[in-house]
Amino acid sequence: MRSMSLKILLQACILACALLARGALADELPAHARETRPGSLSYSDGMQQIIDRAVELIGVRYRRSGDRPQTGFDCSGFVGYVFREGMGLILPRVSREISKAGAPVSKDALEPGDLVFFNTMRHAFSHVGIYLGDHLFVHAPRTGERVRIDDLQERYWARRYNGARRVSGSMVFAAQR
Repeated sequence: MRSMSLKILLQACILACALLARGALADELPAHARETRPGSLSYSDGMQQIIDRAVELIGVRYRRSGDRPQTGFDCSGFVGYVFREGMGLILPRVSREISKAGAPVSKDALEPGDLVFFNTMRHAFSHVGIYLGDHLFVHAPRTGERVRIDDLQERYWARRYNGARRVSGSMVFAAQR
């Protein structure tokens, strides 16, 4: 158990460094990341809120069909909750449908906030997580586990990687507030 706590602490430190570096490079963001509409978040501010919300939920237990922190999350419930709470975006409920919601992104062009997909149940796009940067992603893995950070380069995830998507308000339904 102690080694698990140390691993989580190390992952949190790595993530904090990555997020600080991202903030330091904010002036170098592409134009789409700096765009704002009156009364809306910029793309980069919205992605930062998504990442912050996702990291806050580390440790919440997995629950099949779960979509709330009080009761637990499955992978798509976790992603949907984070995007709804972080940016006011409503994503489809299942990972296969979420995989159609945004624009495809190559692995070498991943940015924090992108969705990463995996084949974990013998069919494509059966699992989804949120990319954090530096090959790390956060997700709700499986029964008996909790929301956690994993590395895309770990053998298990690297072999099952299906692709990534970048979502924005123009590609999904805006939540009614």
